[in-house]
Amino acid sequence: MSHSCCSGKSKPTQSEAHQHNSHCCDATASPHSHTEHAPHDSGHVHDASTGDDDPPRAPASGNQRHSWQVSGMDCPSCARKIETAVGRLDGVSQARVLFATERLVVDAAPTLSPSVIMEAVGAAGFTLSGGPSRTASSATQSSWLRENAGIISLAAMMGLATLLGQVMPELGQWLFTLATLWGLWPVTRKAWQLARSGTPFAIETLMSVAAVGALYLGETAEAAMVLLLFMLGEKLESYAAGRARAGVTALMALVPEQAIRVRGEQREEVEASELRPGDIIEVAPGARLPADAVLLDTLAAFDESALTGESIPVERRAGEKVAAGSLCVDRLIRLRVTSEPGHNAIDRILQLIEEAESKRAPIERFIDRFSRWYTPAMMLVALAVILIPPLALGADWETWTYRGLALLLIGCPCALVISTPAAVTSALAAATRQGALIKGGAALEQLAAIDMIAFDKTGTLTLGKPAVTNLEVLGSAEEATFLLTMAAAIETGSHHPLAQAVVNHATEQGITTAAAGEIRALPGMGVEGIIDGKRWSLLAPQHQQGLDEPTQARIQSLEQQGKTVIVLAREKTPLALLALQDQLRGDARAALDELKALGIEGVMLTGDNPRAAAAIAGQLGLDYRASLLPTDKVDAIAALSGQRAIAMVGDGINDAPAMKRARIGIAMGSGTDVALETADAALTTSQLHGLPAMIRLSRAALANIHQNIALALGLKAIFLVTSLLGLTGLWLAVLADTGATALVTANALRLLRKR
Repeated sequence: MSHSCCSGKSKPTQSEAHQHNSHCCDATASPHSHTEHAPHDSGHVHDASTGDDDPPRAPASGNQRHSWQVSGMDCPSCARKIETAVGRLDGVSQARVLFATERLVVDAAPTLSPSVIMEAVGAAGFTLSGGPSRTASSATQSSWLRENAGIISLAAMMGLATLLGQVMPELGQWLFTLATLWGLWPVTRKAWQLARSGTPFAIETLMSVAAVGALYLGETAEAAMVLLLFMLGEKLESYAAGRARAGVTALMALVPEQAIRVRGEQREEVEASELRPGDIIEVAPGARLPADAVLLDTLAAFDESALTGESIPVERRAGEKVAAGSLCVDRLIRLRVTSEPGHNAIDRILQLIEEAESKRAPIERFIDRFSRWYTPAMMLVALAVILIPPLALGADWETWTYRGLALLLIGCPCALVISTPAAVTSALAAATRQGALIKGGAALEQLAAIDMIAFDKTGTLTLGKPAVTNLEVLGSAEEATFLLTMAAAIETGSHHPLAQAVVNHATEQGITTAAAGEIRALPGMGVEGIIDGKRWSLLAPQHQQGLDEPTQARIQSLEQQGKTVIVLAREKTPLALLALQDQLRGDARAALDELKALGIEGVMLTGDNPRAAAAIAGQLGLDYRASLLPTDKVDAIAALSGQRAIAMVGDGINDAPAMKRARIGIAMGSGTDVALETADAALTTSQLHGLPAMIRLSRAALANIHQNIALALGLKAIFLVTSLLGLTGLWLAVLADTGATALVTANALRLLRKR
């Protein structure tokens, strides 16, 4: 079934992508890398620095560009470690990791072998695989038990040590020591790898020092617990990263791998990558376009929601361009390809996601940044306390060694390590109970800083489902109920959104649908069928004959309200007008009022036409920008980001690049998989009132984190002084460290009661 009545929806022109770098194979390159060559310039000077906020630049003169897929990254900080490891190599002018698409891009001199780059990444603890392709890289999936063997075994050893320690304390202590060494081995090995590759004080180093320090001072249970918490956190981050990449895979899957190419009278199935501009392709109803193309048939309807987010199919005429990934709705069609392989509309969205990811400030966990100076500083201070008084002042070695060990324990970052994750975990749990999903501490922190939110329209501020708002009889003696029965009869069985809206409206009125025969979809026009020997039709106004001036004026008036109008006719005589419109979410206005009370302004960004956008924005009191393609939404977010801390709320694939470009992306739970996986947070109940609740919770969590850090550092500062003065012994140092951990944990648990 097909309708072309889309409320005067504008027909956006897709922007053409231009690629300035030639792609070719380098005979000296590893077969696992993808290489680009830049023109040779003997005067080129290598620049080993890369800007944190810049996307990968075009390869400089004389350089070659290589790219690989990276596996083993758990969070954006892993990307920085890889960039550091590769950036230290001689001959590398730029190293950039695009975390969203799991891709490493390196510009290097021709004399640098790609195998050297791969070895450097491997030494840092990560793995490179083949060059970029239409599908995301996938590692071999092992069993759940094997993947989590380290955590399970460590937890089991700790549980056994706790039980045995009740009856045999020495054996329990020995088992805790064994458990710590078991958990410490992989962490220490990774810390050593990172240290050799240029990141000596990564979080793995911090964990190793904390565990070894606690173990050395006999706090074996604490050492094992710190390692267990760290390993659990890493697994959760790895899971979240894998889910995000699954979203990218789903986006790539919108473009079919196979296509039907027509040459003369012959039809052949070919790989989509073999299509070239000028090729004629054939697309069946229910299939997606494998490339950007121009329609050759007279009329056809397409579901372009993958790009525009609008649920109502759009009519296209001969000569108009249709984007790759669009779904052919009603008939077998032929089109002429216009895009090169790798440069269609979906590819451009993927590129936008990569660029938006690279322009965002690097997200690093607080503890990772803090460890860069805290751990070595505390180790040096403890060593100085042990050595200087005896060597310089002739003080007693035993006394100052004891004080130095106490200071080392005071300096143990256990409370700091737990303080931030405890607050984050409590806040995330509270958010989940309130119908929100926040993907980690970085997203929580960003939410707290938001002072402006950009909203998509369809499916976000509205329900994304058109409903009948008007049924107006055109001077006919027939009753409205009878006409609605006829309209529902010829729409029954169709999956078209407008058809379902008409049938649902009739059902809500308690109408029993009449029996219709010979129901036939009219491509790009509407539908018709036979009822009691009479031909009934539902058509877009531009395809309906016999409309007088008052009727046309009424149609124009309804369309100016942002409504879609269809005409019901019997034997080509118009009898009634049906107007349909997407409905506002019931809580949209209240949610926006709550956000305004929190000091957060709103703006609507939509791909719909200006009349429909103005109607919705007027009801909500929002500023708006209409007729936006994904690229336009990214540009709008970029412009607003220069002045405000902006979040983007959306539900469609077309919103994903803008969500990535914003400081934080928030998806509606009813949205597409790609939007949900791209977003940093999601409203699982699709209720907008969860948005202000999420903001309030994030601000409370950030305040809690600051309190925890102040508690941990304040207590350490106090006991540092008492340890130097000899007032604090090892047991009090242990109590102080344990007490600080207990305090910050208890403070964090308060967030669970947050409403």
